[in-house]
Amino acid sequence: MIGLVALLVAIQAVPYGRAHVNPPVVVEPHWDSPTTRALAVRACFDCHSNETVWPWFTSVAPISWLAERHVEEGRRKLNFSEWTSGGNEVGEMVETIREGEMPPVYFGWMHASARLSDSETQQLIQGLQATFGTG
Repeated sequence: MIGLVALLVAIQAVPYGRAHVNPPVVVEPHWDSPTTRALAVRACFDCHSNETVWPWFTSVAPISWLAERHVEEGRRKLNFSEWTSGGNEVGEMVETIREGEMPPVYFGWMHASARLSDSETQQLIQGLQATFGTG
């Protein structure tokens, strides 16, 4: 047990995962409504924008490593704060939301506000389609 505690303390010295960088917002999509944006903020923005809210536990290794990597990957795949494309991604966005892949279940465990009701999920899908085209 002492060894495990010592290991957890020692890994806090690894610098990766605590930078918590939020670059400036370059350009956002032209949302069809404030409701669509609000739902996207709740369910998507922590990983898919430059407006990530970093809870305290994302500063503690090894969770910090996972959170940093997840946000880096999320921003690389889709970043609402650096929107440069047309509606090419809407089909994939809608499919992953509809199939329950996004937001990931584990994200909802740590971020209760990201859990959308069935009605809110449908609103988000319709709003994304209205914002970006049907896809």
